[in-house]
Amino acid sequence: MKTRRKAFNAVIYAVLILLAAVFLAPVFIVIMNSFKGNFYISEEPFTLPKDEKYVGIENFIKGFTQSDFLQAFLNSAVITVFSVAGIVLLTAMAAWYIVRIKNRFTKMLYYLFTFSMIVPFQMVMYTMTYFAFELDLNSIPGIVFIYLGFGAGLSVFMFSGFIKSIPAEIEEAAVIDGCDPIRTFFMIVFPILRPTAITVAILNAMWVWNDYLLPYLVLGSGEKRTLPVAVQMALTGGYGNKDMGALMAMLVLAILPIIIFYLFCQKYIIKGVVAGAVKG
Repeated sequence: MKTRRKAFNAVIYAVLILLAAVFLAPVFIVIMNSFKGNFYISEEPFTLPKDEKYVGIENFIKGFTQSDFLQAFLNSAVITVFSVAGIVLLTAMAAWYIVRIKNRFTKMLYYLFTFSMIVPFQMVMYTMTYFAFELDLNSIPGIVFIYLGFGAGLSVFMFSGFIKSIPAEIEEAAVIDGCDPIRTFFMIVFPILRPTAITVAILNAMWVWNDYLLPYLVLGSGEKRTLPVAVQMALTGGYGNKDMGALMAMLVLAILPIIIFYLFCQKYIIKGVVAGAVKG
């Protein structure tokens, strides 16, 4: 029995290692090619950057200057920070209201949030873009508001599942001590929601930071463009030619902040997802 168990575990580990290699291989290929010349990227994309293939940080300098990296990075950072902060705070409050105030309205509201999770973005993007321009939401504050709408479904679902596991007696004791609903939420409920809040923040930060289609449709490719749009548009030459070396370098710089953020917060993801799914 123990021998079978060990053999089974060995197979599982081998499969997991293989899957990890498959998923990480594209990242390593991008990093390798960011230090190579354009000719060698197209001719020998899987070889290491050495000897005449190695160009140092030339691709990074070229990409940084051609794509107006600093302005695009700042736009992406502002949009991501305010979108994630708004999603975490407002959806936590909405989920608390839905769970604690049980009536037909909150039940319908919960189902609407849940339904929004399964609606593809492509299904609503043309209508959304039209209303975004009609309502003057084609700006950085406007797209933050739009991201709040798109991120609310999953976030409310996760927060609701966790809040159901919090005994209502804790909040009742706070009310007896003189706390109003606002103070009860911020002093009692929200600190308990920390694992789920961090998980929601990580998932939405990765989504907003890496999103290309929504910022392109709403903000366009001008000075308000985000980093993914800047990388795609600025490094395209005439007749569709691309500077692949600079493009690879910019991809490395674009994914670096979100990877660092994820590595610092990854331990909270599984904890928060499991906690939010226990009674969801």
